Amino acid sequence: MKLNLLAAASAAVVAGFMLAGSAQAAGVGACLITKTDTNPFFVKMKEGAQAKAAELGVDLKTYAGKVDGDHDSQVAAIESCIADGAKGILIAASDTKAIVDSVKKAQAAGMVVIALDTPLDPIDAADATFATDNLEAGKLIGAWAAATLGDKAKDAKIGFLDLTPSQPTVDVLRDQGFMIGFGIDPKDPNKIGDEDDPRIVGHDVTNGNEEGGRKAMENLLQKDSGITVIHTINEPAAVGAYQALKAVGLESQVLIVSVDGGCPGVQAVAEGVIGATSQQYPLMMAAYGIEAIKTWADTGAKPKPTEGKAFFDTGVNLVTDKPAAGVPSIDTKEGTAKCWG
Repeated sequence: MKLNLLAAASAAVVAGFMLAGSAQAAGVGACLITKTDTNPFFVKMKEGAQAKAAELGVDLKTYAGKVDGDHDSQVAAIESCIADGAKGILIAASDTKAIVDSVKKAQAAGMVVIALDTPLDPIDAADATFATDNLEAGKLIGAWAAATLGDKAKDAKIGFLDLTPSQPTVDVLRDQGFMIGFGIDPKDPNKIGDEDDPRIVGHDVTNGNEEGGRKAMENLLQKDSGITVIHTINEPAAVGAYQALKAVGLESQVLIVSVDGGCPGVQAVAEGVIGATSQQYPLMMAAYGIEAIKTWADTGAKPKPTEGKAFFDTGVNLVTDKPAAGVPSIDTKEGTAKCWG
């Protein structure tokens, strides 16, 4: 089903672009609000939404923050969507707590609001969430890192390259998931930084980009140049971390793991820059989201979560060319066939 959706959505992307990013049919209006327009993850999300909107005759408008963490631009985008009378909003929120008041305002105006990738805080502030199981994504790379290190895991020195100081839920879930997978007690599972495992060197933030990853890695190396494991919020941050390590000749000392599964990230795994990454599927999140808005407009029915979860799970796979016993994974060849960006 996933491959069929990817093929159908890709075929329809051309039609979406011919309409300058908006399916101009009258009737059902929808908005897509992402964190940025530059991260390949959100570029692919936008393509998926445009393709499905063109297919279903939905009038789609798209918005994005100037940088990851640009909350004010997302608030302004919601206001524009309300003024336009849209039927629904798809949003990957930069600040999952602060955005809730704006989301409530949209819902009061009769709109269905669906979170993509990043659950709101609380998760039920959105009418539905279509996302990777980010806790599971973190667990997979944590378990892989621990299994790969073997007996050395008990003496590991671990650094965390997180997203932003506001600790959006996607950041917390991946971070805490890694700890659980690695065998670290995360203490409060809803908070980054309160854990007391002596193996943790520290946390720093990256804003999800290479430059942020490089600077954060440099900061952690100042705390402890003996770091052996780095968890990164995404692959651009991982590449930045590798650059910082290589600049001081420590790239072979540190095992880097990440989450996203974009084509550049999978290539980084193939080249040995990243040891393993958890691959997610943004095109499907957005395509399913547009379908849900159309269904809401036509029938008033809201999407239902995956059984046993509080959200609709769009899937995750661990990608590595160095499989570890007991940790399910796919290799970079298969990861490339499923990647994006």
